Amino acid sequence: MSQNSLSLWFQRKMNARTTARIRRKGGKFMGMDLLILHTVGRKSGHPRQSPLSWFPDGPNAWLVIASGGGNHHPDWYANLMAHPDQASVELHGHPAVHVKPHRLEGPDRDKAWQRIVADQPRYAKYQTKSAKQYPVIRLATD
Repeated sequence: MSQNSLSLWFQRKMNARTTARIRRKGGKFMGMDLLILHTVGRKSGHPRQSPLSWFPDGPNAWLVIASGGGNHHPDWYANLMAHPDQASVELHGHPAVHVKPHRLEGPDRDKAWQRIVADQPRYAKYQTKSAKQYPVIRLATD
């Protein structure tokens, strides 16, 4: 098994464990609220579920950050952008609801980013370790 295959296998196993935990016990991890983002694989067309930290952005809207992923954005982000019409969000104790993703840019991103790092300063630290700017995505119900 190659390093990339092993890493993907481990990531999928951890995602499955975390999504099961969110459904069973609730969505908190390291002091952050978690949701389950449902997407469709951009290459496979298979359903995907990704546990993500989120930040409120008004009623029925959530901000998520596409952090990590090395030189590339995380797979969930690529899947979301490839199939934005097939995205939904699941919170503990609630069925998944369809959402429309919108990548924030310019002053909207800056304002959201300031709120995020005020709530979770670790994201500012993560950002300093990356050459790419992390996308901030607003997920809102229709």
